[in-house]
Amino acid sequence: MLFRSLFFITSLYAAAPTSAAPAPQVLPPAAPWNGKSEQLIVPAADLLATPAERSDFRSSPSYAQTLDYLRTLAGTSKLLSLHTFGKSLQGRDLVYVLARKPGAKKPVVVIQAGIHSGEIDGKDAGLMLLRDIALRGRDDLLDAVDLVFIPILNVDGHENASDIGRPHQHGPDSKGARTNGQGLDLNRDYARLQSPEIAAVVKLLQTFDPALYIDVHVSDGIDYQYDVTYTFAGWGTYARSRATADWLMTAYHADVNAALTAQGHTPDIYPSWVDEDAPEKGLRISAEGPRYSTGYGDFVGIPTVLVENHAMKPYKRRVLGTYVLLEQSLRTVAREGQGIAAAKARDRAARPAQLMVRWEKETAPLEFKTFKGYRYDSYLSPASGVRERRWTGEPVDIAMPVFGVRSTREVALPAAWWIGAEQQGMIAALRRHGIVMDELKAPRTLTLETVQLASGKDRTGLLRAQKQWTLPAGSVRVPRDQPFHLLAAALLEPESDDSFLATGHFDNALPLESQLPRHLLAPMADRMMAADPALRTSFAAALAADAALAADPQARLRWWLARSPYLDRARWTYPVLMER
Repeated sequence: MLFRSLFFITSLYAAAPTSAAPAPQVLPPAAPWNGKSEQLIVPAADLLATPAERSDFRSSPSYAQTLDYLRTLAGTSKLLSLHTFGKSLQGRDLVYVLARKPGAKKPVVVIQAGIHSGEIDGKDAGLMLLRDIALRGRDDLLDAVDLVFIPILNVDGHENASDIGRPHQHGPDSKGARTNGQGLDLNRDYARLQSPEIAAVVKLLQTFDPALYIDVHVSDGIDYQYDVTYTFAGWGTYARSRATADWLMTAYHADVNAALTAQGHTPDIYPSWVDEDAPEKGLRISAEGPRYSTGYGDFVGIPTVLVENHAMKPYKRRVLGTYVLLEQSLRTVAREGQGIAAAKARDRAARPAQLMVRWEKETAPLEFKTFKGYRYDSYLSPASGVRERRWTGEPVDIAMPVFGVRSTREVALPAAWWIGAEQQGMIAALRRHGIVMDELKAPRTLTLETVQLASGKDRTGLLRAQKQWTLPAGSVRVPRDQPFHLLAAALLEPESDDSFLATGHFDNALPLESQLPRHLLAPMADRMMAADPALRTSFAAALAADAALAADPQARLRWWLARSPYLDRARWTYPVLMER
């Protein structure tokens, strides 16, 4: 049976797909490289060779060929099983491979490839690794850890491949699309869950609650010496899940860097530029929201690694580097499983009182790091009419400033958020995220904080006030005291950039009535001023304290509108109420 299955592999992939026409050549020639990790490659004639190995890493297999290879591996090894966990918009199965040995419950590593399907290094590295685990004596990697491998997440984009895709990337010959069948960037959808692919992968994360989640990408950007770079949300001091971030920055970082270096690779933390067109300005660290895989992991307490291989390095080198990183990740989690579980528990038990919703780059660098770059010169571009940068391939070490971020706005979190029964779409989305909530069985009257805005699309001029509300049966209370407290806050707080409000859920919502025109607002304000001495005194104090208010007629009238009984009808009420 084993020989027949492997013969099937050979017949399927003896003629690997090749490019019909070369992509436009915009890349410099790749620098020579010989790494110890090349010993991981089996000869093209080997019955166990992956499709990428058979093409000498010029091409990568299609969706159907990938599934055929995995089915064959799973059919020859009791260690592997193939599972479906959802469907894409265009009806293709989303699949993962479970690699495990029987026995007691073990920590799980989830490895995801092809969320941006043109950046497909993780798929071919994973096929090699699974082959070696199942049939080449590397099953020791499963002694203390289980592996869940998603070969292609963006399966529709993967099949929308082109020879001219990603011309700034060295291989494979044909590359898939960045977006899915809806035209969405899946690595911006973890908060909204608009795509079936990310909704499915979030459910998978809830099922396995992994000790480590790895999302494999390929970088954009400029030329430098590093071939395998990676990062985590909260690198530096900006993590929401501090304990898991500390583990990633110490034990994990040290292990992976050592393994890659020993195998001939040049690893580093992924360089995120202050200004990619002016790299001399330095590198930046920024806070991430839960729309991204790494941000989502940070908000729910799952250690998450974003791999960004360097696009200008050859495909073979990138795939081999990914293999080394994935293998070492399994070894590290096997050794560190108990510590990771403890770190996750500490993060999920924390109950911060505030959420940072605005930040900016620090003016002074946190540090200067030695960056392995390439020297560049310039040339006069006939197209742009000015001198443009051109990297020479000459290695140079550069003292590069690294900038952090500082908070410019934090909001105090309530004890709970209340959502009316009419908002079933929002409630369903929260449930899909695994957020805990309590449902009212009968109507209830409460005094809660409301937020009013000009409309569901205009987040400016936000006003908060305490009011009495009667909530119908079916309404829900979302307590802050729960493991996914920060994710709930990011989705529900109106000032969060990842909230339902900020991401367009209420773009069509309008107030009950139009704003009063100025020729009616002014006499209303005049009558209020004449009738209420206390308000008149407050207004005078406000004018004395704020010269801009005093000088702006429209702002003066808005001051009175904010204190008028008409305000409730002239402004839209955000349908998330806060229990203070």
